[in-house]
Amino acid sequence: MTLTDTIVLGALALTALVLFWPRLSRAPMWRAAVTPLASIIGSGFLVLGPILTVSYGIWAPAVMLALCAAAYWLGGAVRFNIRRLAAAKDAPRTRTEDRLDLLSDWALSFAYVISVAYYLNLFGAFALDMTPFASDLNEHLLTTVVFIVILATGWLRGFGALERMEQIAVTVKLAVIGGLLAGMAVHFADVAGAGALQASAPTQTGWAALTLAFGLIVTVQGFETSRYLGDEYDPALRIRSMRLAQTIATAIYLTYIALLSYVFPADAIPLSETGIITMMRQVAPILPALLVAAALTAQFSAAVADTGGAGGLFSDMTGARTSPRMGYAILTVVGVGLTWAVDIYAIIAYASRAFAAYYAIQAAIAALGARAEGRGHAIWFTLLALMATAMAIFGTPVEGA
Repeated sequence: MTLTDTIVLGALALTALVLFWPRLSRAPMWRAAVTPLASIIGSGFLVLGPILTVSYGIWAPAVMLALCAAAYWLGGAVRFNIRRLAAAKDAPRTRTEDRLDLLSDWALSFAYVISVAYYLNLFGAFALDMTPFASDLNEHLLTTVVFIVILATGWLRGFGALERMEQIAVTVKLAVIGGLLAGMAVHFADVAGAGALQASAPTQTGWAALTLAFGLIVTVQGFETSRYLGDEYDPALRIRSMRLAQTIATAIYLTYIALLSYVFPADAIPLSETGIITMMRQVAPILPALLVAAALTAQFSAAVADTGGAGGLFSDMTGARTSPRMGYAILTVVGVGLTWAVDIYAIIAYASRAFAAYYAIQAAIAALGARAEGRGHAIWFTLLALMATAMAIFGTPVEGA
């Protein structure tokens, strides 16, 4: 075992100990922040590194900062709506706000359908990457089988048993990220000490670079889950915990991209969904196996959570005329179709557009609410709605940029 491997395992163990520390794990603020944090630091963490480094080169950290800033601003609209919805008994919302809220639920359910395809296609890719069976055909077959397993579980037994995996999956994922960042910091220091840091030129510029960034917004989404935790946490706690989750996620993402984008020449980075594994082999021999373990638990738990969420939304929005089980079936049919029809980067772009549409509607609701309250935020929320609309219309996949 190399020294870097030892440091990686030490950081992983320390992170896990901190996350399991009772004073932290039982704290209401942390428990409320874990759900959005787990959603934000999800699949995107695995694919963003190669995409940003290859596409934006030396500017990759700046693009990462812009994505995180856009997410934080859009989160501000969602936070405003949490507060306004909680105060609706004393100051009822307008009919237009309520109608737009229903429309946003439809947009979110559609985004869930695509995001599950995104999660499970990554699951298939990572599950087979380090085996002799890695191929597009086998990955699609495995993804299809997992879709069917999730559908059968939800249809016959419900998701209670599978959802219990979520807390463990979150801890595993964050612990691996702690080890990953420690290993990358050591590697960065070694490369810097040898005077071999890279300053790669971007391969995407201008409009193509902007629309590619629009197509990556799904990689920093997930903060909106705080809006739907009302049965467990009061509005003030959900608002504060969302800010905390987005702040922690931003720090992790920026550290990750800054450590990654200057130590690998862009032309040597494989632009594939599992490209991060190839890159991490050069950092520490133990990291690829750890990344695969984190990827599998993270993708599966996220897919289960979003499948359950989509089924529940379909049922609620149709007044229980559509059962959650029918929602699971619709999601499976669409997800399997996407799996066989398009590649993972196209699915990422589709998911980004769907979530951007949801955020555009949420920002429009916030603008109407701020105007009704006579607050100056109405103009800002209107601008956010326009930005999210542009993301929904113009976002492109990596290969289309």
